[in-house]
Amino acid sequence: MLYVGADQLAGNLAQIPEKRLGLVTNHSGISVRSGVTMDILHGAGRLAALFGPEHGVRGDAQAGEKVEGQRDPGTGIQVHSLYGETKRPTQSMLQNLDALVFDIQDAGSRFYTYIYTLLYVMQAASEQGLPMYILDRPNPLGGTVVEGNILDQDLQSFVGYPMPVRHGMTVGELAKFFCQREQLAVEVHVIPMQGWRRGMLFSQTGLPWVPPSPNLPSFESALVYPGTCFIEGTNVSEGRGTTLPFQMLGAPWIDGQALASRLNALELPGVWFRATSFTPAASKYEGQWCSGVQLHVLDAARFRPVHTGLLVVQTISELFPDFRFLEPPSSRKFFFDLLAGTEQVRQYISKQQTVLPLLAQWQEQAERFEQERQAFLHYPD
Repeated sequence: MLYVGADQLAGNLAQIPEKRLGLVTNHSGISVRSGVTMDILHGAGRLAALFGPEHGVRGDAQAGEKVEGQRDPGTGIQVHSLYGETKRPTQSMLQNLDALVFDIQDAGSRFYTYIYTLLYVMQAASEQGLPMYILDRPNPLGGTVVEGNILDQDLQSFVGYPMPVRHGMTVGELAKFFCQREQLAVEVHVIPMQGWRRGMLFSQTGLPWVPPSPNLPSFESALVYPGTCFIEGTNVSEGRGTTLPFQMLGAPWIDGQALASRLNALELPGVWFRATSFTPAASKYEGQWCSGVQLHVLDAARFRPVHTGLLVVQTISELFPDFRFLEPPSSRKFFFDLLAGTEQVRQYISKQQTVLPLLAQWQEQAERFEQERQAFLHYPD
């Protein structure tokens, strides 16, 4: 039986002081056995403020959409948006609070913004002298595989930190990692899970999948996300506006049959590509017919999404002359570079050079990080 941090808290509220608490959460902050975390703390008379990440406390805002502060209709508690005018709690937001609690389901990928909300909240808590309590949850991608490069320092952003794309850590472990790496003067308490092992994918936990954001409706989307998210930095649709975001990708100028054939010829481990077509209801190519492929993960243990995703981008660029990296606004970085954590991938692909040498270097970086993270790991293999 697997118990997440919220289950552990619901069973013993004495683990958190009886004080005025600020809760950083969204719709994924639940205990299957006891209900919604914000309701648990509100019912105990301890909830004084709510803080919502990207997509909002109720998870109904789309990617990149600014979220306004408001009163939560269920509890009547003030919600402070951390994806609106500011991404970091201000001093006024934190006044009169005695501690902060974090309970959000992460997706296990470097680009996912919830872990940067965690980091920014920790920085603010450090400045204000507030302790933090992290209610831990599974890394949906498991915790044994580390994959991808360590992001270049000058490309650090709200979708990137100097660590691999697939870091294999839980939010509780990341909190300890951030605390030491950033030398934060914050007292971090992790309320751990019981029964989770590092080798577990989310599909093996027995927990219900609550979409952490609108475009990760299933575990299958989360599984391919560390690779197909790179598509966001190009003029190819990553499947937003369809029922299979990040599992399908395409464009009006792509020949799906040709792309599937070329990708399957690469014999990438654990995945098969099927030619398909779709018409996005939103986002890129809204209302336009697109041809492309759907990724079918046949063996999750062997599948390497980062390796796969970069070779997908390279293959599309080789086959279709209409392929482009999205141009950044003036004086800003390419979004693709922010996702890739380096300018090299875009430069290699633009010159029609293979990215395979880069992927070999990335494996070395992942192995170094795997050793570095050991000091922060809590759960057994």
